[in-house]
Amino acid sequence: MKLTNMMGATAAALTFAATVQAESWDMPMAYSATNFHSEMGVVFADKVRDYTGGEIDITVHPGGSLFKGGEIKRAVQTGQVPIGERLMSSHANETPLLGWDNVPFLATSFADNEKLWQAAKGPVNEALAEQNLVTLYSCPWPGQGFYFNKEVNSSADTQGLKFRSYNTATAAFADALGMIPVQVEAAELSQALATGVAEAFISSGSTGYDRKVWEHLDHYYKVNAWLPRNYVMVNKQSWEALDADTQAAVQKAADETGAACLAKAEELSDWYFQQLAENGMKVVDAGPEFLAELQAIGAAMQAEWLEAAGTQGQAIIDAYQAN
Repeated sequence: MKLTNMMGATAAALTFAATVQAESWDMPMAYSATNFHSEMGVVFADKVRDYTGGEIDITVHPGGSLFKGGEIKRAVQTGQVPIGERLMSSHANETPLLGWDNVPFLATSFADNEKLWQAAKGPVNEALAEQNLVTLYSCPWPGQGFYFNKEVNSSADTQGLKFRSYNTATAAFADALGMIPVQVEAAELSQALATGVAEAFISSGSTGYDRKVWEHLDHYYKVNAWLPRNYVMVNKQSWEALDADTQAAVQKAADETGAACLAKAEELSDWYFQQLAENGMKVVDAGPEFLAELQAIGAAMQAEWLEAAGTQGQAIIDAYQAN
């Protein structure tokens, strides 16, 4: 009886210790629960729970439900939450280097985008570390194209349109095409289109599908200007509080999820176009005049980004073009 009681007490103590050691992490994400980035966030959380033996229990909060997209990075930096996901180039206004993936027409395929990320990874992670952040994984969106509520053959057709922007690069495109940039988060896009706050935007087929933009717009022009990346970040203090084994387990989950997310983005790219077309949108390549204008704007934007990002930006492009 005494031995049985001692064993029971030991088991209870171990259970209590495991309960005490377990950490619950809230993970805000900006995009809808059905978006593949958010779905991959859930995959990541499940892997972390599995690989850490339940020591880290991550709850995903999609759709800006916990923090709006523009609030997520600050929330992680300041420790309001230990982990979160955000579009990296959304921070290019404060750190130009983080706009590495929005240089127009530099890397327009998934393979080239991955090569560009490998060139950018070191300096980007160093910059984020200085901002109290540790990057776990990143994942690209499909190529960016233009959504309009009418046929567009050149910039003559875009003058005065209210254009939803999500970072400095998209705002620059809007200005160059004579449009009026309006800052709108993805979670608020449908309402902005319905109320006329925005009449056009640049994004992947994914955003158009998620937000059912065919209810308001009727043209999508395939441009593949760039493939922007989301990234999952952890508060540096929260990360350093983990022991080495737990860090390794979380990083393993991150590496696997990042690779799976990249594959999913590539798999879905054409499927999104099919869904837009099936729901009544005209999905076509940009015409030669419009594309030539966009490429000229892109060249000017690349020069501007290099000036803002300095030697680090040039080093990224040099490393990318050398491989």
